Amino acid sequence: MIKLIILFPLIACILLLVFKSAKLNKFILLFYAFFQFINTILLYFKGVNSLLIPKDAIYGYFKIDSLNIIFLLLLSVIFLGVAVYNNSYLKSMKISKDEFTYYSVAIIFFIFSMTGTILSTNLGLSWVFIEATTLASAYLIYFNKTKHSIEAAWKYVFICSIGIALAFVGIILLSIATGSEMNSLFFNDLYLNFATINPFWLKLSFVFILIGFGTKMGLAPVHSWLPDAHSEAPSPISALLSATLLNSAFLIILRVFKLMELTHTDHYARILLLSMGLLSLFVTAVFVYNINNYKRMLAYSSIENMGIIAIGTAVGGPALYAAFLHMIGHSLIKAAFFLTAGNILKIFKTKKIREISGIIKIDKVSGWLWILCFAGIVGLPPSPLFISEFLLLKTLIGKHYYIIAAVFLILLTIILYGIAVSVINMSFGTEKKEKSCECERKIEPIKDNFLYISQIVFISFSLILGVYIPVFLNKLINNALVAMSIN
Repeated sequence: MIKLIILFPLIACILLLVFKSAKLNKFILLFYAFFQFINTILLYFKGVNSLLIPKDAIYGYFKIDSLNIIFLLLLSVIFLGVAVYNNSYLKSMKISKDEFTYYSVAIIFFIFSMTGTILSTNLGLSWVFIEATTLASAYLIYFNKTKHSIEAAWKYVFICSIGIALAFVGIILLSIATGSEMNSLFFNDLYLNFATINPFWLKLSFVFILIGFGTKMGLAPVHSWLPDAHSEAPSPISALLSATLLNSAFLIILRVFKLMELTHTDHYARILLLSMGLLSLFVTAVFVYNINNYKRMLAYSSIENMGIIAIGTAVGGPALYAAFLHMIGHSLIKAAFFLTAGNILKIFKTKKIREISGIIKIDKVSGWLWILCFAGIVGLPPSPLFISEFLLLKTLIGKHYYIIAAVFLILLTIILYGIAVSVINMSFGTEKKEKSCECERKIEPIKDNFLYISQIVFISFSLILGVYIPVFLNKLINNALVAMSIN
């Protein structure tokens, strides 16, 4: 199954480039989404404990385990929802057959790159795949071919390439730390031979690795590509960037963080993660008030939530459980939020918050989805993010981190208020008397029900998680915690 997951997208890309058919593009994208989802479910039911690492030189670089299965499931679920939404989303866009082909190939290669990142058993290979995500998604960010999208794409490539270069330096330093005897970047080899690793070079390497992969995760202060890329990409791509790409980078950081725990240098790593996490919340709190682009607002929300996940990882214990739950909830809700933002863009033909009001009156479904997504992403009950944030706050207080807990709570409140003002005005605000752009754009409700289905499913499942965490999901998270354990 892993072999199929790795090889199928490459075959699909070749087929699309050869035939360049609009119908084939739609079929392959949907088929690949279902194919990825079904294979991931089969891997889950087969059980990660029964899966052995293949011994051959090619496929020994990929495996499923109790840690990455969560990330692969999230990727597959989000991709399936985005693929269903994407076909309807593109109907109203006037794009050529060639553009449609390149768009489809880029999405498939983007998903393939993230899948490779998640399944990689080797740090060097993970680095290659995470770099491939940059190349694949750059075209998708540029897709609308506006002045701002071109600027966003170049900024994305430039900043992420610098970040990946720093991560590469970190990998070199880690190789120095392992010495000449081990000479391996396989995670299992690193874990088994942790006692031979030089702590000084390991700590130095973690700085570069965290900054490098933290760039792709969207952690401050190396987050500046994210608001531009998320706001300028087509909404289905924004959903994938926020709900899946950031998670993939987080997984690599988790793998290396476990090595820090094994070598008892984790206190140093926790300080760095905690600092970047709190800074991410601070940056969001500062900028969320001065934004007049609702997709950009959602991008800053992603920075905030990645910061919360980083804090949960740094604090450890029950907070690490909270970090995994938060990641799951954020992926579902933020994907729904960005897809709903795509609906709002179709209705109002603008991304400016001040030019949008009365969404509920014009399109009830999109309006209520917008409100539910807001309630979910800021952690209002019964959002799963309420549980994760409460658990994280409780752990901070339990460990006597009172100042950090107070700062955390204050920043969350500021961000909640900032997003609430925009969302409430957009949803319930009355029509403004003066609208200079009213003659240039025709405001009309969504007529295609397929533009609602994915968001409804994502939000429904996230609300269920806020009330009841299914046994299988609880087991998945606990298995991941065991995989992160050094005992």
